[in-house]
Amino acid sequence: MKILYHHRTASKDGQAVHIEEMIHALRELGHEVRVVAPAAADAAAAAPMGQDLGWVHKLRQRLPGAVYELLELAYTLVAYRRLAAAAREFQPDVIYERYNLFLLAGVMLKKRLGVPLLLEVNAPLVHERSKFGGLKLLPLARWAEGSAWRGADAVLPVTRVLARYVTAYRVPEDHIEVIPNGINEAHFAQAPSPEEAKARLGWPGALVLGFTGFVRDWHGVDKVVRWMATPAAPAHARLLIVGDGPARPDLEALARELGLGERVRFTGVIDRDAVPAHVAAFDIALQPAVVDYASPLKLFEYLALGKAVVAPRQPNLEEVLRDGDNALMFEPDRPGALEDALRRLCDDAGLRQRISERALASITRQRLTWQGNAQRVVTLAERLRARSRGAAGRRAA
Repeated sequence: MKILYHHRTASKDGQAVHIEEMIHALRELGHEVRVVAPAAADAAAAAPMGQDLGWVHKLRQRLPGAVYELLELAYTLVAYRRLAAAAREFQPDVIYERYNLFLLAGVMLKKRLGVPLLLEVNAPLVHERSKFGGLKLLPLARWAEGSAWRGADAVLPVTRVLARYVTAYRVPEDHIEVIPNGINEAHFAQAPSPEEAKARLGWPGALVLGFTGFVRDWHGVDKVVRWMATPAAPAHARLLIVGDGPARPDLEALARELGLGERVRFTGVIDRDAVPAHVAAFDIALQPAVVDYASPLKLFEYLALGKAVVAPRQPNLEEVLRDGDNALMFEPDRPGALEDALRRLCDDAGLRQRISERALASITRQRLTWQGNAQRVVTLAERLRARSRGAAGRRAA
């Protein structure tokens, strides 16, 4: 199958991981994939993890919000021309697009060519940007989001919770296929043993709590740092925060204020290939908070290495996690619930072991791999192609 893959992402972060892994998995299955992306995406692909397209963020900061949003919509025309040119040469069987707000190029090309469009949706961006970043042209943004979602032949949200945002735009249920994030098993197969990983960190024999990813204030890592300074935290417990983000300076200051010293360590941005070696050191993997529609990439990495996960009990996470089985879940609205879960896991090695074993088994049991996701996409694309050919045949008759 010939798949025309389109995205507007030009940063080296979790979005890039999803894009790279899906393209790789589709090609591993024997399909031909042509990628159409911003010109800066090639430079971003070669950049270190955590780097983004600096000039875009500067432009966003300097321009009035409404002007920037109109430029985003105008980029659709640029993207469409590039996508249409690629389609003329490539002659795709399907179009696969990663949704971004104000990006309608895939829908436009699908209408012109009659080629099925699969639209991957990772967040309800009107809701997200209204809440966290601000939107000046809200009616226009809602129109663009609804047009993209209704215009696709299949919408692929990463959680069932996110699917409810999609149906709110009157997208039929049978046009929605939930496909969560996943992992590349080969990427984690060479991870060192926990003992070796801890030795590399200079923490032999420690009980390691760990968090990976971009650290924001709302992630709740500050609660874990504070808990580390209480008598409930074992003396040999250590906290490893793998990554960077706007919350890091405050967290480092908090750790110093509490006198935690080397009991808390921040790695900063590390290369993606180094992530498994760090996660391997974790005894307890932390997901203290998450937005209600997300499919956190870190969660699948924790499961892939068989870590005892601590996470809030909320519907999007319960699509993958089961309390007492492959995770220990806590009530996010109850004060002290996260801290109680940490204490239980630190004090009960048997519980940690049972959850770790079930966490690792979850990957196979639930097919939480990029290869599995790619196969589901291909199966869906083939069904859409068959439906499209049947409709064309009926019109010809």
